[in-house]
Amino acid sequence: MPNLSRRAMSRRAMLRATASLMASTTLASAAQKHALKTIGVQLYTVRDVLPQHPLETLQAIDAIGYRQVEITLSPDRPIWNELRQTKLKPISAHVSTDLFEAKNTAKLGAVLEELNKNGVNFIVYPYVAPANRDGIKGMKKLAKTLNEAGQQCKQAGLRLCYHNHAFEFEPIGGTTPMTVLTYETAPDRVGLELDVFWVSVGGEDPVALLKHYSGRVPLLHLKDKAPELKVQYNENVPADAFREIGHGSLDFPAILEAAAAAHVEHYFVEQDRTPGDPLASLKQSYEYLSHLKF
Repeated sequence: MPNLSRRAMSRRAMLRATASLMASTTLASAAQKHALKTIGVQLYTVRDVLPQHPLETLQAIDAIGYRQVEITLSPDRPIWNELRQTKLKPISAHVSTDLFEAKNTAKLGAVLEELNKNGVNFIVYPYVAPANRDGIKGMKKLAKTLNEAGQQCKQAGLRLCYHNHAFEFEPIGGTTPMTVLTYETAPDRVGLELDVFWVSVGGEDPVALLKHYSGRVPLLHLKDKAPELKVQYNENVPADAFREIGHGSLDFPAILEAAAAAHVEHYFVEQDRTPGDPLASLKQSYEYLSHLKF
């Protein structure tokens, strides 16, 4: 009997030790911080210098540490050859909205072929001009267009995404243009490229929106915002409203944590306006993001 008692006590001690180890492992895992493995750039940030010095500009972005880019496709001045001379991989492309008109199906097909050939995975509808918005009615019309184009993109092996600004979050008749767009488009045809700056300008919380649209946001635009900027539903913001990441009012640790949970695949730094050299601004944003743990 005494030996049995010692064995039982030994077993209980072992179970307690195992439970303690598991609890410690769980706590350590919960305390673990993550970092962005790959950071990209929207080349719109360097639009004023890229056309004159394409290779030098891309090499400078490469040297900062960025590894992915989102291009604004220009048929007049493609940059595929220059990109191949760097470590930068083209992930997505903003294209002309004219391509999505029914009469331009063949032109869209040719662009999809070009993007596919150059390793691009996403095509983005970048902007709805103010003259074409027309409230909820206009967004329903656009949703139909994007559904059809999204199917064409899907068949070509690319995913179509819609890039927001601020007007999509204006309350209209108990809803918003963004709500209408996402409700009336199929998730497997139309994804989202959320721009956290414009989400915030439109009065929404980027973290809450990432949670709401989890699984539907493969692309994320990262840019910081001046703290004094008020809510508005247009793009008429002062130049200094755009800030280098980590130098404004947005909570990027919380945003990136929510983005990871929402299965965001690619992150692009974009600064619509910079106070000076756009490459210097991109470097500031990269230094902040590359050291950020979330």
